[in-house]
Amino acid sequence: MAHYRQVGSIPPKRHTQFRAGGDGGALQYEELMGEEGFSSDSALLYHRGVPSAIVDSQVWELPEQRTEPNHPLKPRHLRLHTLFSGQEPAELDPVQGRRLVLANADVRISYVVAGQPSPYYRNATGDECVFVESGSGTVETVFGVLAFRPGDYVLVPRATTHRWLPDGGPVRAYVIEANSHITPPKRYLSRYGQFLEHAPYCERDLHSPEEPLLAEGTDIEVLVKHRGNGPGGIVGSRVTHATHPFDVLGWDGCLYPYTFNVEDFEPITGRVHQPPPVHQVFEAGNFVVCNFVPRKVDYHPLAVPVPYYHSNVDSDEVMFYVGGDYEARKGSGINIGSISLHPGGHAHGPQPSAIEASLGAEHFDELAVMVDTFRPLELGEGGLAVEDPAYAWSWAGRSLDGGTSTATADSSGDGGPAVYSNS
Repeated sequence: MAHYRQVGSIPPKRHTQFRAGGDGGALQYEELMGEEGFSSDSALLYHRGVPSAIVDSQVWELPEQRTEPNHPLKPRHLRLHTLFSGQEPAELDPVQGRRLVLANADVRISYVVAGQPSPYYRNATGDECVFVESGSGTVETVFGVLAFRPGDYVLVPRATTHRWLPDGGPVRAYVIEANSHITPPKRYLSRYGQFLEHAPYCERDLHSPEEPLLAEGTDIEVLVKHRGNGPGGIVGSRVTHATHPFDVLGWDGCLYPYTFNVEDFEPITGRVHQPPPVHQVFEAGNFVVCNFVPRKVDYHPLAVPVPYYHSNVDSDEVMFYVGGDYEARKGSGINIGSISLHPGGHAHGPQPSAIEASLGAEHFDELAVMVDTFRPLELGEGGLAVEDPAYAWSWAGRSLDGGTSTATADSSGDGGPAVYSNS
């Protein structure tokens, strides 16, 4: 994020003495938090305590991270709203309660339903982009506090210490963890980092901490996810800090957490069907994030509003269906809370009956989050636990044994209205 911010108290010149309360105060400890080896975005934070002072480190056993290949190759439908059936959300927190759904070497996608505050946590493997499906609360960070609400993307830079505090009811969160940094697409930005006029959102739509968060305490445990020899190349540690990590009097720079709400995304439309890149919201190493929002659709007199069949030969496509009516998936079993995985090497598109039914439509009322990856995705234990086995055969209208497919528009079993994809 090349959008400069200054929060709290900082000295007039970087890398110079900074004393709290003036010349007679205690010397503050400056920390440079920077990306790509001092050659990209960074922030300078001024701590009351020594940020590197730790007194203990123990193993943190991560939730199950092993994955299985999508083999034999087929499209998949995963019903996330059934993933926590029988569990009480009030007993789970938004960090330790995550269950892995899909993953490869570049990205891990998890889902969680949680009502408890999380422990202090930082992900040292990459940035996190958490889409809040429902619920509200705050995220306390070393940079300050972020409020979140339904439809927010919460962007947390790599190695940012933070914790999640749900506000009352449970939070449903779709967690996209990168092994890289997650940023606005380069084509939306000037060469100096300002959002350009054609971008579907801008700096005014991004919300970051407004003031420091100062907390007292000693021997504060932080759960750290970091690179190692575990499944997926990650492991966990419980690191105990001598003083509270939230002791920053002020900071400035272009690296910080922020929220962006999907309602602030301005859709790009055309006379004929527009390709998925017009829906892009973020990019990262070897994957992109898009969102499909309510919008006017194609207005050529002979337009076909649902997408053409397509084979994105370099990508796996993951759609998370959040709200509305998804015209192209009618009859497939897809519902709110579903994920569809359409792998590279397999052409996909609308259910056959949806094409004729879409003709003449002027508006699509739909909300979905899409992740396209450039390496094949494998299924985590959470994804395997909630797969709909009928989905792969739904275009042909037949089941694996040659009978009629039992997939229907409301077959997810979660009681929500039927919805259908536009990807």
